[in-house]
Parts: sequence; C-alpha cells; structure tokens
Amino acid sequence: VSQPYHYQEWDYQVQLHRPNWVTVLERRQAIGDPDSIDNILQEYRPLASRIRHLIDALQPEGTVRQRNQEDGDEIDINAAIRAMIDLRRGEMPDTRINIRHVHKTRDLAVLVLLDLSESTNETLEGTDRPVLQLAREATSLLSWAIDGIGDPFAVHGFASDGRHDVQYYRFKDFDQPYDDKAKSRLAGMQGGLSTRMGAAIRHASHFLQQQPQSKKLLLLVSDGEPADIDVRDPQYLRHDTKHAVEEVSRDGVITYCLTLDPNADEYVSRIFGPNRYMVVDHVQRLPERLPALFAGLTAA
Repeated sequence: VSQPYHYQEWDYQVQLHRPNWVTVLERRQAIGDPDSIDNILQEYRPLASRIRHLIDALQPEGTVRQRNQEDGDEIDINAAIRAMIDLRRGEMPDTRINIRHVHKTRDLAVLVLLDLSESTNETLEGTDRPVLQLAREATSLLSWAIDGIGDPFAVHGFASDGRHDVQYYRFKDFDQPYDDKAKSRLAGMQGGLSTRMGAAIRHASHFLQQQPQSKKLLLLVSDGEPADIDVRDPQYLRHDTKHAVEEVSRDGVITYCLTLDPNADEYVSRIFGPNRYMVVDHVQRLPERLPALFAGLTAA
C-alpha cells in the first residue's frame, strides 16, 4: 500500500545504531460494519455516561478572568477602591488590584497505537472476550471521547513479520473525521504476527511530529513485550524500544504504555520510564481504564 520506510535499530551488544535496518510498510486491513462500533456505546452506556463527565471537565473554557493579580490586563475597580480606602486609613493596601485574562485552550495531538500481534487473538483469564475485541471496545470509547473534546487524534496499529516487514495500519488519521469510514476500519481490525515495537513507535512519531500542536502524546496499548520471529535475544528489542522512546522524546513526543501483560513489571518500567506506563491487572477493565487514563494524562 505504501512506499517502504526505513528506520534505524539499536544494537545494545555493540552499543550502536544499525542504520536503515528495519522496513515499515503501511498496509490496510479488512473493512467491518461501522454499526458494531456504535453498538459498543450502547453496551457500555453506564461507562459512557461517566466518560461524558470526564469530557465535560476537559472542555476548554475560553477566556477566564483571574482577579487579585499583581500584574494584569485591566484594573479591578473594586479592588482599587479598597486599596485607596486602606491608604486613606493609613493601612497597608493590597496591591493585587489587576485582572488577568487567561485563554484556556487545549493544544494537544494524540496518537493511539495498538499492538495487533497474534497474541491479541487470545482470551485471557477473567474475561470471555479476546484481547483484540477488548482493545477495539476501549479504542472506540476513547475515540468517541476525544472526538467530543475536539482534540486532533489518530488511531494506528502494527504487527511484524521480521525486520523487513513491519506492518503498520492507519485506521484513522489526524485529518480524517471520526465517521463511518473510520469506524468501519476499526470494526475490521485483525490481529496476527509479532511485535517489533521500536520501529512502530518511530513511525508513529513521524506522524505526530507533523502536527502543529505543542503537546504530542503517543498512547501505546499492548499485551506483551517487544518480540519478533528473527530475534532470539529477548533483550535486543527491549533495548531498541527503550531507545526509540528516548529518540521520540527528544522530538517532543510523550510516550505512555498501557499494557495487559501480567509480567510487564519485569521490563516495562525500564523501557518507558517511571510514571510512563500502567499495567491493567484485570483485562476486562481495559475499556474503562483507557479513556480514564487519557483524561488523567491530558487534564493539566
């Protein structure tokens, strides 16, 4: 579907980057029924109601007038009069007599990156649905929430079949509306192959860096550690993913990982850093945790 994109990869044994080592190819997956995405909102109606409250709290408030300021855009007449009265009485006046106008706007672009490896077809303990279906439900709720706020966002996914074929899927791009066309792509989402995570992070950052917003968030949803069929050393892709996170961070992209792997504590902190990940112990709570996590990360 696309031209090949070549990215470097970090070899921790020689402490050097391998230039143009990995090839990313953008592909398309099957198209599904967009009504199935709308049905998710109906199924999770109580949760959607709680998410709506989160959305309302995140909405920009426009221009806010802050009183009692030392410096500002205009004088607060009432505060100035009180200060004059204090002076006439021989008392020390409150010098905070200005009003400052603060423009409340959200300057944020979000890319949700989904690990779509073969393991997402499995059904984990504690739920009757495969990981892929839970990821679809969580992403649909999150997309509905972000679309309600008005933040520009994209939903992409990836899988890999060796370093020459890292497959990258674009279900929704920043400049596309969240309509039936995007929903049909989400509905057709499929899992397979392996998880070459570092290359996918670098390619996702490529899209985020094209956005004009000052804050750029890459939200990665995965159910396992980096791995691929042509890599036997489990540490190799862990180190490369860590370097990929550091590289995109220098370009202004904040990476946060939400993982379903119960053994993730062994590696996820070293890859993404402290306070840059969340381990979801109960997989059935993924549709609830993902929108809540987004709200917590972007509230400030």
